[in-house]
Amino acid sequence: MQKRPPYLRSLLLQRFNWIEERGLQLARAHGYSKVTPAMSRLLGNMAGRPLGLSELARRMGISRQAVHKLANEVAKLGLVEFVASPDDLRVVLLQFTKAGWAMSAQAAKDFEELEADLRQYLGARDLDELKRLLSVPWDIKEKAAAAVRAQQP
Repeated sequence: MQKRPPYLRSLLLQRFNWIEERGLQLARAHGYSKVTPAMSRLLGNMAGRPLGLSELARRMGISRQAVHKLANEVAKLGLVEFVASPDDLRVVLLQFTKAGWAMSAQAAKDFEELEADLRQYLGARDLDELKRLLSVPWDIKEKAAAAVRAQQP
């Protein structure tokens, strides 16, 4: 029987896990040893802006209850806080605290360092091509959303 090449999904998961593990190693080295992989995913999905728990649950593919439990754990670390939405008082948003912004700034430096290491190992051209391919819309819905974003000031 001929061995088939790995599926793209497997390759992407493998590389995601590689980056996450190195990111968490750097986080531990900078004093964020209590941040778990799940917390890292939650913080990454916030992308630096306040988000509702339901939106975070959709993005992460988990229940709102699981997001709420996770958000409470991150809040106990002092990295996020719950605030009322200015647009809808029924909605609770999760936003970074001052300490959360400091952690986010350190994480950005860590990921820049990680990319610099990859640039040395893979070469600038291959890393740039990888990033370009991963940023191209993969379906009609993404293509339409990209077109709308491109028209915004």
